[in-house]
Amino acid sequence: MPSFDVVSEVDLHEVSNAIDQANREVGTRFDFKGTDSKFVQKDEIITLHTGSDFQIQQMRSILFNKLGKRGVDIASLKSDDVQTTVKQATQVVTLCQGIDTDTARKIVKLIKESKTKVQAAIQGDKVRITGKKRDDLQDAIALLREADIGIPLQYENFRD
Repeated sequence: MPSFDVVSEVDLHEVSNAIDQANREVGTRFDFKGTDSKFVQKDEIITLHTGSDFQIQQMRSILFNKLGKRGVDIASLKSDDVQTTVKQATQVVTLCQGIDTDTARKIVKLIKESKTKVQAAIQGDKVRITGKKRDDLQDAIALLREADIGIPLQYENFRD
């Protein structure tokens, strides 16, 4: 029976490469000279360090630009508020991975309401969709691409 998995994942290697590129750009830009501005990545958390709130906004723009060029969906990022002290401003950006249970239920409900001949089952942080025909599965993928789920979705493990 054909099936595929609906997941929401970010390629951490591409994120690491984008952060390296962003650090190089911040290091060479004139408006960041002498500010000790940098991006620090630890697993799925990216921390922006610089001198002021205005520079944080510029750094976030650089980061989002580099991530976009690397194929990382910006919708999978969640930015916290800027924390400012006398000499430094920091902001934490979190990479959201996996499908939470509420979103998974929303996907299952959307599939059931569409009356397509497929079944959806929640399996941890992904949703498995099975059907008798490959065309039905492709219709389900088209349905999910049109829907506004709120997180970027990828479709993997397509088996015939």
